[in-house]
Amino acid sequence: MPGYKVTYFDFAGSRGEEVRLALSIAGLPFEDNRITRASFASIKPQVPFASLPTLEIEGHGVFAQSNAILRLIGRQNGLYPEDLYEAARHDALMDAAEDLRHRISPTMRMPDGPEKVAARQQLATEYVPLWGACVDRALAAASPAGPFVMGDRIGVADLKLYMVDRWISSGSVDHIPGSVLDPYARLKRLAEAVRAHPAVAAWSARAA
Repeated sequence: MPGYKVTYFDFAGSRGEEVRLALSIAGLPFEDNRITRASFASIKPQVPFASLPTLEIEGHGVFAQSNAILRLIGRQNGLYPEDLYEAARHDALMDAAEDLRHRISPTMRMPDGPEKVAARQQLATEYVPLWGACVDRALAAASPAGPFVMGDRIGVADLKLYMVDRWISSGSVDHIPGSVLDPYARLKRLAEAVRAHPAVAAWSARAA
């Protein structure tokens, strides 16, 4: 078995945590290389696409872009559909998770004040509910029985949706209520199923 090394910032969230969870579910031991933002600045010019996470696989080099990394792990370990049409639905939900992050991220860089409050409130009343409704509809189309995108089998798209739901529902994004995604029952059922997965629970307990 080749060696695996995940490099990401030292916190249990976002794209790096998705990769850690995927490897944990696959049962693949890996080096969890956590770095500070200050140390990242010194290596950024050498990192593929100047961004994290990266996944280094012994004998195969360094891979970047979280969705590409997740698809690689998924294809190798039964966490990604073999059927082309199911895979397209999987990819769409992974991209949707990134869409939400990209809509919220610019407000993270705004100074505190009325403009930031207004931007976040607009997201909370317009974009995030629309996103939740679209995800619920896509989950119903992909897997009517659920709870995962592939039915009773967990996949990498589930991990992305779980991490996004956990982020928003934590209430840590100021002026976006933690309850904003509560109406979307399929998303909530998926998030709870991921949280309860033995490998996810074990990793979360270890990382706490």
